[in-house]
Amino acid sequence: MATAPSEPPNPPNPYLNPPKTPQPPIWIKPTPRTKQDRSWEEKKLVGFVDYDKGRHCVSTEVSGVGKDRIPARYRLRVEGSRWQKDWKVSEVVDQVLRVDHWEDIEGVLNCWVGRFARKNFPLLIREIMNTGSLQHAVHVFHWMKNQKNYCARNDIYNMMIRLHARYNRTDQARGLFFEMQEWRCKPDVETYNALINAHGRAGQWRWALNIMEDMLRAAIPPSRTTYNNLISSCGSGGNWKEALEICKTMTENGVGPDLVTHNIVLSAFKNGAQYSKALAYFELMKKTNIYPDTITLNIVIHCLVKLGQFGKAVDIFNLMREKKAECPPDIITFTSVIHAYSVCGQIENCKAVFDMMLAEGLKPNIISYNALLGAYASHGMHMEALAIFKLIKRNGLRPDTVSYTSLLNAYGRSGQPEKAREVFDMMKRNSCKPNRVSYNALIDAYGSAGMLEEAVELLREMEKNGIQPDNVSISTLLAACGRCCQIVKIDSVLLAAKSRGIKLNIVAYNSAIGSYMSVGEYDKALTLYKLMRENKIKPDAVTFNILISGLCKVGRYMESQKFVNEMMDMQIPLSKEVYSSLICMYSKQGQLTKVESTFNMMKETGCFPDVITYTAMIHAYGIVENWKKAWEIFQDMEKNDTRLDPIACSSLMEVLNRGCQHTKVLQMAELMRQKHIPLNSSASFEIISACSMLRDWKKASEIVEHMEPSLFSSLSLGILNQLLCFLGKSGRIETMIKLFYKIVTSGSNVSSATYSILLKNLLAVGKWRKYIEVLQWMEDAGIQPSLYMYNNVLPYAWKDNSMEHVVLIQERISSLRENVP
Repeated sequence: MATAPSEPPNPPNPYLNPPKTPQPPIWIKPTPRTKQDRSWEEKKLVGFVDYDKGRHCVSTEVSGVGKDRIPARYRLRVEGSRWQKDWKVSEVVDQVLRVDHWEDIEGVLNCWVGRFARKNFPLLIREIMNTGSLQHAVHVFHWMKNQKNYCARNDIYNMMIRLHARYNRTDQARGLFFEMQEWRCKPDVETYNALINAHGRAGQWRWALNIMEDMLRAAIPPSRTTYNNLISSCGSGGNWKEALEICKTMTENGVGPDLVTHNIVLSAFKNGAQYSKALAYFELMKKTNIYPDTITLNIVIHCLVKLGQFGKAVDIFNLMREKKAECPPDIITFTSVIHAYSVCGQIENCKAVFDMMLAEGLKPNIISYNALLGAYASHGMHMEALAIFKLIKRNGLRPDTVSYTSLLNAYGRSGQPEKAREVFDMMKRNSCKPNRVSYNALIDAYGSAGMLEEAVELLREMEKNGIQPDNVSISTLLAACGRCCQIVKIDSVLLAAKSRGIKLNIVAYNSAIGSYMSVGEYDKALTLYKLMRENKIKPDAVTFNILISGLCKVGRYMESQKFVNEMMDMQIPLSKEVYSSLICMYSKQGQLTKVESTFNMMKETGCFPDVITYTAMIHAYGIVENWKKAWEIFQDMEKNDTRLDPIACSSLMEVLNRGCQHTKVLQMAELMRQKHIPLNSSASFEIISACSMLRDWKKASEIVEHMEPSLFSSLSLGILNQLLCFLGKSGRIETMIKLFYKIVTSGSNVSSATYSILLKNLLAVGKWRKYIEVLQWMEDAGIQPSLYMYNNVLPYAWKDNSMEHVVLIQERISSLRENVP
């Protein structure tokens, strides 16, 4: 049986208790009554304004039947009692809400004069129900049934059933349904509607169907609301087929669907992941005279995003903004568009839409904040994600599990597993229980950083806390094992999944096959693929791409081609990744014609090349040393606005250098600088090589100054020595020393020739003390300075009268002469 959520404490209501001021208040007169005899049950808007202190409040007031209208016998009974209060219904509700539901609510109600008027009871229940306080409403209802002048009414029971439905208390709602019949109160169409709605909210759509049949047996004709509630109960659980059948029955019975019905059917398609059917239904809906509203278009945008039709989703959003009077975009609309841009990888647009929502005067909820937070997290933008997380708190909202998990994921994707763990621990400290997604995100953070032991330990912690791992957990661990080259661990994870009864899905199989491929266990990968086929798991494009690219790396081209043929036989569309793998396979075999035909076929099928595909094409033309074709491919990339990366740039530079197009290499270097593309070791080597061939040492030195020490290991010692020599001759001694530090830090083998260049240039500018320091560096590195080197610096020490250095140099010269045979 479902239990009601705990009620938050009710704070004092300033609208019901306006502050006292020394000045006489100004009251806004209510609207004149049109029906004087029934004014007691009408709601009135009452306002209070205090100009001196700048305060105002507006409240809704329901009078009810007062002391002057109750029967005379009761009026005489309460007239002389100072304990009896002639409260209005709104005042009674305020007094009841001030009392906790376990305290003496009946004592408050027994002081109310209006309890002797039967007409007040529906008003009281209605106002209590509007506050959403279930426990208070239940206590008031029990008190009401014990009053002598109480009479069971349909509207009271209907309101109570609807309130229980709001809290998913179906058993209590059904109990009220039978109780009202015991009081000889016959259920009407609203009663059945409320009960169907209660079961629909709880996902009990079969119960809702049975109640509909009971309604028909009771000869109560269903209304449009009845059908809508029934369709909603089926659709909320994704049972779109049943929802569609009820919609057809509704039309056959002469009850035409309205906009609410169409929205519920669309929502049923959405919940059942039938996005194409939802869009087809929307096209049929447009042919009728029913115009869509904001809810309709929100569902359509959601379905378009799920189908990857992001352009159409944005077009509908822009149309909604243009026609605000008809379908104004709401919080859900903006949140859906933020999610769409996030999936596309257009993070700048995510922030722009969020700012647009604020400019429209809409207040974001926690779901909107989480959408933007998740967009930053998916790209590892931990600084921006942390800023949004702090903004959630600053705006008075409490971060939920999704918020913490997104921030955790942001740190994990940016390679900071320790920070991710801190967020995970902070989530537990703030009484926000981590779910399976949270654990999987932290496992992925550890696995991506190569911390396999911590990832496995977290899996045990996950099980200890009562959360069973799923396929995502297993897939994440398998991928981590592949990155850490732990063959034994891969077998252990697969065995652990089997012992826990986890049936691997296609994602888990792909992770396992990819991990075996990455550690060189190709036969095990093929065996696992056969096992997958035996278990009736259909491979997808990712599976074939892993197999084709993995076998291609070790030159098993015949087996790769077999998987290509098998993929085509199964009519699985080739993805961008598969096309790239095919281009790489054909280029390694020298089959340039097949490379070009595959690239053209990719474009003809509407599969637009990405940076990986273009890089594969550049590499293919590089093998045959055709720099012109490679340059054309690069221009095609620019034309299609394909985002460059360091690998594509370095591959093109290599082809250009081989074709003696060193000037174009420097053009590419400038382009990388303008587009803020980081230099990798290959690009640095190609740029320095081009500068060397062009004797452009000035450009080379500028590049070197911005290079990380780790990149120097890819450069030859000859080029580095030339750079040092150029810097020394140009008088840039400090830059020359900095370059030398970077060379040593990178772990490159420094020869005696490198030190000779340093010494020669230091002595040329008179820095003989630094000269002696470099001689000491040579000795520390195990390279013995020559007699010639010491003789060169001795006159400079004599000239500066530095006898300490003179004695030291002479000792070294004598030592070297003694060792000469």
